[in-house]
Amino acid sequence: MLKVSESIKELVPYPPGKPKEELQRELGIEKSFKLASNESPLPPSPRAISAMMEALGELNRYPDGSCYYLKERLAEVLGVAPGNLVLVNGSNELIQLLAAILLAPGDEVVMSEPTFLMYSIAVRGQSGVPVKVPQNANRHDLEGLLAALSERTRAVFIDNPLNPTGQIISGDELSGFVARLPSDVLLLLDEAYRDFVEREDFISGLELFRDHPNVVVGRTFSKAYGLAGLRVAYGVASEEMISYLDRVRQPFNVNTLAQKAALAALGDQEYLENTLSLISREKGRLYSEIKGLGLDYIPSETNFFLIDLKREAEPVFDALLYKGVIVRSMKSYGLPDYIRITVGTEEENSSFIAALAEVLEAG
Repeated sequence: MLKVSESIKELVPYPPGKPKEELQRELGIEKSFKLASNESPLPPSPRAISAMMEALGELNRYPDGSCYYLKERLAEVLGVAPGNLVLVNGSNELIQLLAAILLAPGDEVVMSEPTFLMYSIAVRGQSGVPVKVPQNANRHDLEGLLAALSERTRAVFIDNPLNPTGQIISGDELSGFVARLPSDVLLLLDEAYRDFVEREDFISGLELFRDHPNVVVGRTFSKAYGLAGLRVAYGVASEEMISYLDRVRQPFNVNTLAQKAALAALGDQEYLENTLSLISREKGRLYSEIKGLGLDYIPSETNFFLIDLKREAEPVFDALLYKGVIVRSMKSYGLPDYIRITVGTEEENSSFIAALAEVLEAG
């Protein structure tokens, strides 16, 4: 029998959702709304769609392994050098690449609990040890994260905003944390939801990485840019760190359509502003509706938020499925009384509220 690493045997796979078409077939429903995966409710920018259509005739060739044009444009937009960028197949790949270059068996990565599930999976996949620090009032416990450092700590993974609670670390807090972090411990600042942040006291890791070579910033086109199905994201870091990431990165990791679409999306500011306006407006409406149902929620700086059902959430989650509304159960995050909803279109959000009201009334 093949010998498989014990760390792999112990892994719990990331729980994917079923395609909504399959769910509709299984449950015998005609229409469903997916509000579970923190995607954009809007189709991609028309410019991105047009760019992909034009590139279809090129798919007999391998992608540009350097992502040259996308990297050049991103560097211009972000105010960094092209050598400070690595393009990746979704934020998950950046997390896995960092684990690959940093971890030997038994090495530790400090993270919050709960947080994005892929952090722990990536660390365990390299035979590393995730060191989990409980949140403090639904936020990263920065003092707790520092206290958890040990001689085996190789990195701290922080999502800012935090998934699943949607909370941010303020600029002063983040600057102070980075100043106290040992220079030989890498800090991943995962900013997948940065575009949705409205609070003025937020600062990006882009303001920190130049003075702190141990800081890596992760960004994605999956959320505000509506390109989740293409899996394109990027990391910003020192040129030395980028060189290490490129050594373990697959040579054609970002496909041609993803590169073309992302490049075009960067040029459509109107699309981005419309998306952010929709999310902000509809999130506020959902807050009001949730309060009207007698429930509590955790205000969020993202395109999702948590709802406290004040009861076991799994039966409510299942009942919503039969009404064609797909949300996220938080049981796997250790929050059995909560569901997480992604902010959708006006129609989707209204359908969710109506379905939730019916489920709650039915007991």
